[in-house]
Amino acid sequence: MFCFLSVQDEPVLSWNTSRKLSWVDFKAKPDNSSSAVAITASGITFGYSIKKSSTKVLSFTSEVYAYFYPEDSWYKTEQVNDHILGHEQLHFDITELYARKFRQRISRLKVSNNVKKELQGIHNTINKEVSLMQDNYDDETNYSRNIEAQAKWKLYIRTELKKLSKYKSVN
Repeated sequence: MFCFLSVQDEPVLSWNTSRKLSWVDFKAKPDNSSSAVAITASGITFGYSIKKSSTKVLSFTSEVYAYFYPEDSWYKTEQVNDHILGHEQLHFDITELYARKFRQRISRLKVSNNVKKELQGIHNTINKEVSLMQDNYDDETNYSRNIEAQAKWKLYIRTELKKLSKYKSVN
């Protein structure tokens, strides 16, 4: 039996359909040297266990979580508003979208002796994809300043989350 689980020592918030972020969730001290007015730290954590005989993998299970990290997230009180909070929420929603994509890809895996390598490969790919989307989101919305682009992204992410609702985070 082989087991892998990434464990965080800091407090986290799990993504949840019915709970949106609020500024009180952002606990870190703002970086006043940064031009950013808020930073959302979020990420995907996953773990798996593999049951095997002496020669072959018999089965595997996995868990995937979309987390928000309050102790690494911050905002500049005098410069933020509800619109910017919505922008930050969408960063967390993008993390959830990729957690769902991760679960979907895992669901397509067949039990084999290569499953550990395949799981790690999917994890690496998902991390690259989510990072790229987060960057594209900030670029296209100009960090929330482009209101029209922000609205398009909000609709796009909502639609994509619905498409993958079968794989949503369960809390």
